[in-house]
Amino acid sequence: MKVRSSVFASFILIFEVIGIGLFLRGFFPVPVKSSLSSKNKLSDLPAEPLTGGFPNSSRLPQPLFKRVVIMLVDALREDFVLGPSGRMFMPYTRHLVERGPSLSFVAKARAPTVTMPRIKALTTGSIPGFIDVVMNLNSPALLEDNLIWQAKTAGKRIVFYGDDTWVRLFPKHFMEHDGTTSFFVSDYTEVDNNVTRHLESTLKRDDWDILILHYLGLDHIGHISGPHSSLVQPKLLEMDDILKKIHSALIPKEVEGSLPYLLVLCGDHGMSETGSHGGSSEPEVNTPLVLISPAFKRKVGMEQPGVVEQVDLTPTLALGLGLPISQNSVGRIIPGVLEETSLRDQLRFLHLNGHQLSCLLKDSMPGYEKEAGFEQYRVAEKAHGSWMKLYLEGNTSEVLTNMGKKVLKQYLEALAAMSSALSKQLGKYDMYSMIAGMVFVFQLLLVLLLAMPEALSGAASVDIPVSSALLSLPFYLLCLLLASVHVLVCTSAESSCYFCSLSWGLVFVAVAFSSAMFCILVSMATRRLPLGPKIHGKPPLTSSGSEWSLSELDVLLLAGTVGHTLSLAASSFVEEEHQTWYFLLNTLCLAVFQDVCRKYFREQSGSGDDEEHILPSKDCHPAAYPKAEIYSEKWLALATPPFTLLCCRLLRSLNQTGVQWAHLPDVGHWLNSSEHKTVLSLLAAFCLLLIYFLVQRRCSWVSKVALALGLLGVYSYRAAVGNVSFPWQHSGRNTSKGTVEARFVYVFVLGILFTGTKDLLRSQIITADAKLKSRGLWEIYSGLVLLVSLLFRAHNLPVLCCCLLIQTLMAQFIWKKLHYDAAQTTIMHYWFGQAFFYFQGNSNNIATIDISVGFVGLESYVEAPAVFLTALSTYAGPLLWACHLVCYLSSVTHRSPVAVSHGCYCLALLRSVPAAAYIVLVTVLRYHLFIWSVFSPKLLYESMHLLLTAGVCLFFNTMEQNAGTS
Repeated sequence: MKVRSSVFASFILIFEVIGIGLFLRGFFPVPVKSSLSSKNKLSDLPAEPLTGGFPNSSRLPQPLFKRVVIMLVDALREDFVLGPSGRMFMPYTRHLVERGPSLSFVAKARAPTVTMPRIKALTTGSIPGFIDVVMNLNSPALLEDNLIWQAKTAGKRIVFYGDDTWVRLFPKHFMEHDGTTSFFVSDYTEVDNNVTRHLESTLKRDDWDILILHYLGLDHIGHISGPHSSLVQPKLLEMDDILKKIHSALIPKEVEGSLPYLLVLCGDHGMSETGSHGGSSEPEVNTPLVLISPAFKRKVGMEQPGVVEQVDLTPTLALGLGLPISQNSVGRIIPGVLEETSLRDQLRFLHLNGHQLSCLLKDSMPGYEKEAGFEQYRVAEKAHGSWMKLYLEGNTSEVLTNMGKKVLKQYLEALAAMSSALSKQLGKYDMYSMIAGMVFVFQLLLVLLLAMPEALSGAASVDIPVSSALLSLPFYLLCLLLASVHVLVCTSAESSCYFCSLSWGLVFVAVAFSSAMFCILVSMATRRLPLGPKIHGKPPLTSSGSEWSLSELDVLLLAGTVGHTLSLAASSFVEEEHQTWYFLLNTLCLAVFQDVCRKYFREQSGSGDDEEHILPSKDCHPAAYPKAEIYSEKWLALATPPFTLLCCRLLRSLNQTGVQWAHLPDVGHWLNSSEHKTVLSLLAAFCLLLIYFLVQRRCSWVSKVALALGLLGVYSYRAAVGNVSFPWQHSGRNTSKGTVEARFVYVFVLGILFTGTKDLLRSQIITADAKLKSRGLWEIYSGLVLLVSLLFRAHNLPVLCCCLLIQTLMAQFIWKKLHYDAAQTTIMHYWFGQAFFYFQGNSNNIATIDISVGFVGLESYVEAPAVFLTALSTYAGPLLWACHLVCYLSSVTHRSPVAVSHGCYCLALLRSVPAAAYIVLVTVLRYHLFIWSVFSPKLLYESMHLLLTAGVCLFFNTMEQNAGTS
């Protein structure tokens, strides 16, 4: 079966996306959970340890607190409260930390530092899986054992106000609730006012036991303008006033002889230096935990805060309220909370915590008996029983006290060791699903590689032996073999496998597909071997050209692509991947400059007529180009590579990215400071003008007008939100969300896209007009540029400007004049796209994703457009260069008709090789120290990039079809 190269490449990518999806499902482990589906109950709690003939006591200690208020401030960094600026940002809270009855800690959150996984961690005590980053957008109900369920079952009345993620996770658990959307980051005022408006009336009532408040405003400010914004201090002062109001309302409710209250101030995660979160840097994982209660001793001065895990709050609150600890909790009770209780109660609390951790250890680790923590717990439990015997006998000597303190220490060491062992395990990899996905991807990659001579031939078509593979005996034997392996694995697997949970229909399709791909692979490989023609009775398969010869540029492009793929095996190269692309891009510019010099100087020794014949486009007569114009083109061609190098060097200074130097100040920070607003305004205006002149050249007059008005709307939007200003605009003017201005731009974006699509359809259906098709493509491209200019922050507009400028110069004076083929041009576009991804300020850290762009022009959170806009803004660099490649290969008149097919195939190969190699690397390195902080986020980026490339290749395929019909 013969298919065009573009169709072949598109289908390979689509199936690779499915294979990667299966791999991801197996790689991102299900968190450590008990094998029991039931939840812990008070009746299941163990008896108090006792040695000797006395009957065991099932006594439970009295709860420590009657009423709990949890004030969770989203993205509250530790230094905002406990750092040097704490006295200025939150003076009342800081006074309680230094002089009040309180305990203060630095609570360590685990990556991913995203809201929904952190709420899960706070309520279940478990460490959520990394895939919860994706689930963060649409949180399903939480079914596993958790603190909220335990409290509701025990008859506790719970009231909640704030982030509606809680309402989605715990439906029907709250006596009263009012949720606010957490994703509309442009709003940082109303989102908190909607919480505070209920506070006064609720605090006056006595019909609740637990009050949970989740404030989102600080997180939204971080996303909009970062942790050093002028908006941060007023917001923190507002939070401080709210905490003061709650504390003042709780104090009069204290009754002599009754249980005290507990006020908890915490954050779900921190905030990076750019204002985002999701990664594992210190500012993102360090959050404050302040416990305020008359049950604690008054402080006499500022003490060094202790360090605890964020999940330690779960068992602390559970035991403090007299509830069972959640089954899957890996946390340990915070010892400071127990200091004022009796020694017997302290030991009993620690025993209950240890029993829960030891049960989880038994369920999740086959060799649990060899764990040091489990052994320590057993020793401590025996010592506890001996202490209890002496205690019940009425022994009151100092020996008993010292023995009790020793048992206490043993328990604490055992809890720390068991918690650490469970935390390190994180989860169980689904190796069967991972291997199945990996096999699919590698089969497809090998087929893609074996098809290279045909795909890049003059015919640009690939002969896939589908029928011979499906009708061969090995195909059916392989199906039987793989089905048997599947049954064997699924019946013998100790833990559940996702691939085993699929229906037999889907499994049969997967088995048949893998078997067919293997047969096709063998068939295509034998055709490449010298023995192949004899077996098939056909002449050997060769490309239409005689032999492939590699130029110096080809060697560089090949070595750079392979070298980059190999570099992904090192965590430092993944963290600082932008440095690899900057180096490759600089080397490419020097190689292109060498080609330009060779063309215009080494070939100058030939006849002048020959030089004049090479310089103009092939469809133009040489006489149409005056001598002066030819020389000016020569010098512009010579200037293009150095100019590109200069642009790249300037863009590197615009946004610091990566990990090692991300904290250093850059030009972007300088431009965004309030004192340089005028400079940013002038720069933005200049960039928008330059964008217009670079893009409008190939558009119809209607699209030119729409583009001009749209870019004016972009500047108006940035002025409305306060990034830039008009000359007549007062500095004290209040900012808005810019919703009207953004929607004004969207209208023109849709208009330009509609005009371009209409021209494309006309060129394909009504008239075979190549010029009309070319204009339609460039109009679609200009609409995309307008949309990206709206989404980019004001200081990033030079990135878009340089992108368009380099594309224009390279297309006019390099790719066309030096006659680079489609494969070379595609690889160059890919390299530029990767470099511009990092020029935007992106990295392989989830924290650099700017989710605020997903709400440009929206009044409320709407999932589909928010996800689309965020993805478009994040991958704007690669997408713009890929779309430019389609336009360039489709519109250049002297190109061969198969150039688009060649470009599509090369782009698919460029994405498939690193994606396939990377899933092998993360499988091998799955127990690496940085697997969750470095390699896993990169895997998500690679997967998303592969999905977007599949979409681009489908667009390539449409253009190829268009070319074929015209």
